Amino acid sequence: MSKVLIAGAAGRMGRRIGYMVHQHPDLQVVGGFEKEDSPVLGKDMGELGGYGAIGIPVVAGLGGIIAAGDVIIDFTFHEATMQIARQAARAGKAMVIGTTGLTAANLAELKELAANFPCVQSPNMAVGVNVLFKVAAKVAAILGDGYDIEIVEAHHRMKKDAPSGTALKLGEMVAAAVHRNLAEVGVYARHGMIGERTDKEIGIQTIRAGDIVGEHTVYYAGAGERLEITHRAHSRDNFARGAALAAAWVVKQPNGLYNMFDVLGLQDI
Repeated sequence: MSKVLIAGAAGRMGRRIGYMVHQHPDLQVVGGFEKEDSPVLGKDMGELGGYGAIGIPVVAGLGGIIAAGDVIIDFTFHEATMQIARQAARAGKAMVIGTTGLTAANLAELKELAANFPCVQSPNMAVGVNVLFKVAAKVAAILGDGYDIEIVEAHHRMKKDAPSGTALKLGEMVAAAVHRNLAEVGVYARHGMIGERTDKEIGIQTIRAGDIVGEHTVYYAGAGERLEITHRAHSRDNFARGAALAAAWVVKQPNGLYNMFDVLGLQDI
């Protein structure tokens, strides 16, 4: 049984991750941590996660409990995530990262750090979303340049980064499928007299409202028809369940940087 430490243990995702880890037959929650000023320090992880008291309190920071775990699951904030990844690399502990908003520099550093520990990093851990990544790219490749591609994502009003990491990954996948570079053709805002849409651009637009868990739609618009592919998350449980799957998988892998395609066996599909 692999022992799991949860970053941001008292947050919305941290609590659901704890619940899903607790349900997994090959995983055990052995610790959770928060910021030093968190009001939940000392509270029981199981009570916070809704799966009953387990006698394990939330503590301040990873340092005091890192030796107890085999794998760390992190869905926090990119700056905190990178600090945790450096600690994990030094200690040789596996890690699952679902944090979005990681910069190109963060990802480059993470790739270097992964020489010292096995790590799964993905902007979205949901099984359905990872299938969407593959399907969206294949549809783009089939339809080709005759169809305009647009992506619209919607999330709750508290989400800090935009566009979502999932939308950016979708953009990268469909752009590569039609032999484009998202960094060159991505359009993230339209306002005023913008002129005609260019043939190559891929639009990624953002909605932030209420308590929307997460919705992503890819539009393929051609002459006289439109194809839409949508994923809607009804709760955070699908992300947390995917993180638990990744945690159980990554502890058995050699050092290196992996993604959910590796975990789900979708890499060659």
